[in-house]
Amino acid sequence: MTILQHILVILVALIHLYILILEMFLWVRPKGIQTFGLKSKSFAEETKVLAANQGLYNGFLAAGLCWSVISQKIDVAIFFLACVFIAGVYGAYSTKKPRIFVIQSIPALLGIVSLVL
Repeated sequence: MTILQHILVILVALIHLYILILEMFLWVRPKGIQTFGLKSKSFAEETKVLAANQGLYNGFLAAGLCWSVISQKIDVAIFFLACVFIAGVYGAYSTKKPRIFVIQSIPALLGIVSLVL
């Protein structure tokens, strides 16, 4: 993997580590409530277990991406980047928030393109 490929894969991993932190640890705090546009603190409290579960999955994506960099396995990187891309597309579609596509899918797609070309 080239330096550019490493940077793009690590960038996507860092994005997902940040999402993990937001969903698992900051969901009921002002930063989490604001970031995700939650209705209220009580709604955040009611949904914090679901958010933590989502955060854990984002952590697994980040771990897979880190593994691909450490092991230098391009096919592993492509797989996890494709998972991130699809999750971003679905998240943007299902929530009607195009920002999700920009934050998740575009960096993943750039990573995939860099690995395939």
